[in-house]
Amino acid sequence: MRTWHLTVAAMVTVVGALAVTTVAQQRGPESRDMTLLGFNDLQARSAYQPIIQKQGDRYIAYIGHHAGSMPNLLNGKMEDNGTSVVDVTNPKAPKYIAHIPGVGDAQGPGQAQMVRACSGLPKADRNKTFLLRTAGTSGHEIWDVTTPEKPTKVSTVVSGLKDTHKSWWECETGIAYLVGGDPAWRTARMTKIYDLSDPAHPVFIRDFGLPGQQPGATVNPVPTEVHGPISIPKLNRVYFGYGTGRYGVVQIVDRKKLLEGPKEPTDANLRYPVVGQLDLPIDVGAHTTFPLLHMTLPEYSKQTWQQVITNTAAGTHAAGEGFAPPTNQGMRDFIVAVGETTANECQEARQLVRVIDATFENRMMPVSSWTVPEASGNFCSKGGRFGTHSTNENMTPIYYGKVLFVAYFNAGIRALDIRDPFNPKEIAYFIPPVTAKTDKRCVGRGADERCKIAIQTNNVEVDDRGYIYIVDRANTGMHILELSGAARRVANFTTNATN
Repeated sequence: MRTWHLTVAAMVTVVGALAVTTVAQQRGPESRDMTLLGFNDLQARSAYQPIIQKQGDRYIAYIGHHAGSMPNLLNGKMEDNGTSVVDVTNPKAPKYIAHIPGVGDAQGPGQAQMVRACSGLPKADRNKTFLLRTAGTSGHEIWDVTTPEKPTKVSTVVSGLKDTHKSWWECETGIAYLVGGDPAWRTARMTKIYDLSDPAHPVFIRDFGLPGQQPGATVNPVPTEVHGPISIPKLNRVYFGYGTGRYGVVQIVDRKKLLEGPKEPTDANLRYPVVGQLDLPIDVGAHTTFPLLHMTLPEYSKQTWQQVITNTAAGTHAAGEGFAPPTNQGMRDFIVAVGETTANECQEARQLVRVIDATFENRMMPVSSWTVPEASGNFCSKGGRFGTHSTNENMTPIYYGKVLFVAYFNAGIRALDIRDPFNPKEIAYFIPPVTAKTDKRCVGRGADERCKIAIQTNNVEVDDRGYIYIVDRANTGMHILELSGAARRVANFTTNATN
């Protein structure tokens, strides 16, 4: 990896004091076995989450944005950030086709960080595509994006919340797990579950969170807030991650019990659907909990489960509810737990990729971890955040169980060979160059403030064609990539996992 060189680019006055802004100077992107195909600047809006939706013969990217306002070049109006809509059918020529302004609220104008999209919902016109997004920090709403150039609002699912964030929507069932803070609850974020199979008529199912967060609880400190879930209906499991960058909790929940069990938020009822929980150390977050299930590991394929099965049947050790041992010990389940780095220039604990063996759901155990070596790019001095943020969430068989993509802020996007979860290995990376629109990131205050301009790759997603999409928190835009060289050969490896 080449080293970037920082030079003084500007001198600006901040609150009457002299502050230095430096710029990471690059002739081009830093990369290995990952190739840039296309780019869109997203109107210089700070980006959080991209999703890619196949709509007929088209592929449409919907990108959620942080708070802020920028001119919409399609109509010449200043608009709160909201949601960008980009046609990525041709990844080499992405076209910005629509902008859905955000909703202003007390936390700042235009925030709509979370986006999900579904086509073919069971109680709606199956030819239509709908977008679920956050409405500022206080609600969730649904838009009809069947014609992505002309989005129209369908309904407000819920309002009056605090601190909305990253939700999940099951397209096959319409069940949605909405993240936000109910004012009656004791935490900034919990989960409100709705049936959105008919987007025009949302149906509330229940509230869910950790015991001690519910109204009337007295435990202190209050357990850490949820960040987001990932649901796999056909396996009857929902994977929750709590704690963005500290006090992380990884939770496996029986979906049927969650949706159909007792709904009054007592300690007992909140524990009822939980089949496994792992409390992480104080310095470890669980921003994303990505399941890697039914992984076949050749190294262990000659082992036998017989002694485990015998002991379990005899009651020596209780397996997780619903656990059926695989035919050989070479097949195991894992969860990749990724914490979010939140402070600039390494002024906090490092967040890593952490792999957890979840084969026995109520006896989860961390088995490996991975990080970008800081010295490989002197990343702590580059400006902005350095550390993990999130993984891709699309489980396309092109990559599932083989390659995992991790957004790493100023270290760009990193691709990991995850075929052996006990030993993840980096096989490719891409760090975009800064542009004239890349925003600064600062540390210190007043006369001690210093600012640097650096890439802040915030989120990543892939589509079912194998293209990789990364978006930047510092207003740089969206890059569309593909694997090349040896990394591409790993992706072409015969799949060893099913979801």
